[in-house]
Amino acid sequence: MALFTADPDAPAWTCRHVNLADARLGAQALHASDDFFADRQRMLNPAPAQFIAGKYDEHGKWMDGWESRRRRGPGHDWCVVRLARPGRIVGVDLDTSHFTGNFPPAAALEGCDARGDDISEDGWFPLLPAVNLGGNRHHWFVLEDARRVSHVRVHLYPDGGLARLRIYGIPEFDATPDADGRVDLASALNGGMVLAANNEHFGLASTLLLPGRGVDMGDGWETRRRREPGNDWCVLALARPGTIEEIEVDTAHFKGNYPDRCSFQAALAAGGTPESLVTQSMFWPLLLGEQRLQADHVHRFQALPALGVVSHVRFNLHPDGGVSRLRLRGRPV
Repeated sequence: MALFTADPDAPAWTCRHVNLADARLGAQALHASDDFFADRQRMLNPAPAQFIAGKYDEHGKWMDGWESRRRRGPGHDWCVVRLARPGRIVGVDLDTSHFTGNFPPAAALEGCDARGDDISEDGWFPLLPAVNLGGNRHHWFVLEDARRVSHVRVHLYPDGGLARLRIYGIPEFDATPDADGRVDLASALNGGMVLAANNEHFGLASTLLLPGRGVDMGDGWETRRRREPGNDWCVLALARPGTIEEIEVDTAHFKGNYPDRCSFQAALAAGGTPESLVTQSMFWPLLLGEQRLQADHVHRFQALPALGVVSHVRFNLHPDGGVSRLRLRGRPV
């Protein structure tokens, strides 16, 4: 069973952009006015919030999120979060899942552009004005501020619980190369994103672009068992156009369900929509022909055709299966 499944009601931008408030990527809740009932770090867990009936701790009912105590005086509660990487925010999800009689009636967000964690009060600027919240639901909001944001301050009016804080955006590109002079052009932390996938039954394709290795079989892209001709695929946009010199396909934890083979196509694509790019991708030239894969193994491929600068890649699984991580290492232009 997958750790993270696509929410059919979520806006498309939640799948195409990286959650900069993801604790797996390094986001951290630095300070909070109060987190008596539930630790502030829990709201940065990328997995869906859980409710465990009958689970209590020394503070009361255990809740999967950040929850402050009942405020009995003036003011309101707040929490400062350092994003995994500075970037431009395109949208947020204020998720009150499982908070029914204890959700905040309203919330707001501020941002700042800081080089460290010592932030002056006049460094904050508004991101999302106060909005009404309901219990046990997602609240998606599109943001159109083009400024660089490194930290976010979430305000709860006046108190209550927030199950998850998700900050979707375009991270700042880090062109610092590895020792061999290459950069992972597909990394989610650099801004690589999956635009489309034909199937994500057991795991999201966007998981491919996360750092590190998968923690288990649920932490990767896995399609359902194919019962018809053809193959599964996903189309991704590189963080920056560049030349790809090495491909790494990691099937960590996929043992009886790894793909038999994989292949790659790539192109320098200008314009179009994710839907039109899917159609175009069928005719892109081969970056890597079909290669045999192994179970629970890191595969590295370096003898690649000289396609020149590319911006988009189609990753094909033959015929289906699961892959934990994908690295497309090369040189940005």
